[in-house]
Amino acid sequence: MRIAALADIHGNADALRAVLADLTGQGANRVVVLGDHFSGPLAAGETWALLAARPDLESLRGNHDRTLLETPRAAMGRSDSAAYDELDADALDWLASLPQTLRFADVFCCHGTPASDETYLCERITPDGGVAQRDAPTIARLLAGIEAKLILCAHSHLPRALRLPDGRQVVNPGSVGCPAYTDAEPVPHAVEAGFPEASYALLDQTPGGWDVTFRRVPYDSRRMAARATAQGRDEWASAVKTGWITA
Repeated sequence: MRIAALADIHGNADALRAVLADLTGQGANRVVVLGDHFSGPLAAGETWALLAARPDLESLRGNHDRTLLETPRAAMGRSDSAAYDELDADALDWLASLPQTLRFADVFCCHGTPASDETYLCERITPDGGVAQRDAPTIARLLAGIEAKLILCAHSHLPRALRLPDGRQVVNPGSVGCPAYTDAEPVPHAVEAGFPEASYALLDQTPGGWDVTFRRVPYDSRRMAARATAQGRDEWASAVKTGWITA
């Protein structure tokens, strides 16, 4: 089996278009999208058109997808409201149809952790706002009850592949469309992949486990950066252009 894992598109239609083109000929048996499809000041409507044209993709719901469904428009943050204004009823109905987790064969997929779409599985935020890798016992505790040999997660936007002492593999494919962002919880922090390319992962099942190949797909980010700047979101423009928050 070969799985392609995508995540955290965040309305970056040009990055998604590049990844879908890169997938052609890769021989993936399944393509899964691990949530957060639209939220951001980029091109949510175009992103929906690309996804709607690909019924072969298997998607689950991320925390920002949930916000688009559950939070009144007036109470949404700037990224969620920008996306909401571009999405039609069909897009919202599609989001509402998505599961919180996916399971097939010996694979388990979630956005954050099995229990929370807002908790990083592989990372922790230090009191001074640093981003550090979690220790294996804590990851195992967050995965209690999940016996799948391969766990696919997202949410942190950071490509990561870990093998726990019990043999389970945990893979975050990184972000298709938003390689850097800031957040205020649990303390103010910035997550920066440090590269601007669209990121996804190919996973090949072998007798010894899963081989992981991270793909960094270059694309012209100028149009997405311009759309972010036009909405007064210079930090988003910086993220898609450089992979860092420099604005």
